[in-house]
Amino acid sequence: MIFVEVELLKKLVSIPSHFGEEKRISEFIASFLELYAKVETQEVEGFGSNVIAYLKGVKNTVVINGHMDTVGLSNGWTKNPWGQIEGDKFYGLGSADMKGGLAALMSAFVEIAELSRRERPNVIFTAVVDEEGYSRGAWELIKSKKLEKADVALLGEPTNEKLMLGARGRFVIQIEAFGKKAHAARPEEGINAIEELSKLLANLNKARLRKHRKLGKGSFCTLEIKGEADGLSVPEYAKAIVDRHTVVGEDWEFVRETLEKLAQRLEIRAQLKIEKFRRPTPEMLPYYVKENIKFVKTFKQIFKQTTGENIEISYGKSVGDFNYFGTYLGKPTLVFGPIGGNWHSADEWVSISSVKRVKEIYVSFLKALV
Repeated sequence: MIFVEVELLKKLVSIPSHFGEEKRISEFIASFLELYAKVETQEVEGFGSNVIAYLKGVKNTVVINGHMDTVGLSNGWTKNPWGQIEGDKFYGLGSADMKGGLAALMSAFVEIAELSRRERPNVIFTAVVDEEGYSRGAWELIKSKKLEKADVALLGEPTNEKLMLGARGRFVIQIEAFGKKAHAARPEEGINAIEELSKLLANLNKARLRKHRKLGKGSFCTLEIKGEADGLSVPEYAKAIVDRHTVVGEDWEFVRETLEKLAQRLEIRAQLKIEKFRRPTPEMLPYYVKENIKFVKTFKQIFKQTTGENIEISYGKSVGDFNYFGTYLGKPTLVFGPIGGNWHSADEWVSISSVKRVKEIYVSFLKALV
């Protein structure tokens, strides 16, 4: 028996789709879905096109979403990065993140398309570009208002068959330190921008963090620091890029003021300029979904009926397109995808049986919303 989701997975993985190079895979998905539904494409400048397909039904409107892009091919692959099956594992670049979930979503959409209109909800299938970069595709989709009638969003990101009901957000911070130049033989006469900025970075673990009952605590991580002396001089300028993952209740003003207060406590002598690192899309804000809403209850019931087990609830440590759906779209956003491993690294794989099972759960969930 040929399973549509497995054949789709093979095809999707065989098409290279590094973010910024999604044109071919976008064209394939659009042409495939045109056999079953009304399809339109949405250009995202420099990144190919989003694909949007519509099925009319009754009652609820459900957005199902996946991203088409992958990261680059890393060193160390021992399997064929364009698709290789060994037992239950399908190896390939992007197989877990997230062409396995995308194949499950596409095959579920096809199965729902074969039902009568009265047997299904309204379904909007969306495949987007640039999730691995700046989420340009998801943002273009959301700001276009094409999803404004949605009641719930279901994303197929890999969750190892856990139901993810929220995620932390993220700011990327640029910190500039302005010191005072002096002869390096008399450093006490200057203010060393590198040393002062380093003092702040070394003590980020002392900064104030809020705790959320579902998302836990935020975090800091220094990504880059630059500075140099002009000859035998005390360096007067340094710059750092810092990652700051946040939870609900930590907005930009809170994050900035926390760093300013930490600098005061540490008696940092350099003048600091703290600002957001510029990005082409809005900030990725934290969100969470309450477990007692009908969509979550229904999904939990479907999972138990399918597997005989209770589903495990999880919350994302990092960010993705789901942050845009959960905050800027402002609809309950459920994330559920297949079991896999080695995301963003050599010999990435996804479980074939899990992809099939996830597709079945998607179909049952959509049917249950009528």
